[in-house]
Amino acid sequence: MVENLTKETFKDKIFNYEKNKDWKYEGDIPAIVDFYADWCGPCKMIAPILDELAEEYKGKINIYKINTEEEKELAGMFDIMSIPTLLFIPTDGEPRMARGALQKQEFESKISEFLLKKQD
Repeated sequence: MVENLTKETFKDKIFNYEKNKDWKYEGDIPAIVDFYADWCGPCKMIAPILDELAEEYKGKINIYKINTEEEKELAGMFDIMSIPTLLFIPTDGEPRMARGALQKQEFESKISEFLLKKQD
């Protein structure tokens, strides 16, 4: 299930930016964060894809959404200028961003290459 995040739940589950200056992911499995708005057409197009991926990768990755209209501080922190913007967060290392409405195959490719890559 895709979970909506607020500033408080973001600090608990993703990154406590008030406590840590440098990036430190708080989760124990990789995550995708979708920065969206209710009025955004492309955001609505990827919503069902994210729901499918949340089901298919249950227990392997978490998928979250952040409403940029309600959580302006979080959107500003990541310099979100256009939506949808997606943040792909591995368990260790820096997150990567992708902008625009991705196709399901693009999500799957980024998930396998960046979030669930096999550790040597």
